[in-house]
Amino acid sequence: MCRNIRTLYNFAPPANEDEVRAAALQYVRKVSGFTKPSQANDEAFHRAVDAITEVTERLLGELVTNAPPKDREIEAAKARQRAQARYTITAAG
Repeated sequence: MCRNIRTLYNFAPPANEDEVRAAALQYVRKVSGFTKPSQANDEAFHRAVDAITEVTERLLGELVTNAPPKDREIEAAKARQRAQARYTITAAG
């Protein structure tokens, strides 16, 4: 489930609010064990997503680095190559 949480820091363009919220949602799903909470837990679940989104945005805004921002397209291509190599070896083995 948490494999969908991607690194959000030091990319060009910077992570947008939707990406931060999606990561927060995945985190709360993993911690709670709920993909979709029951009606009784819905409010607490969404409050947690809101709080984690806010804290994550604050964190990303306060982090400092001297490294140049990474290009999302280049990093995605590298990830695809790694996955292809991993699954090719697994399928052949």
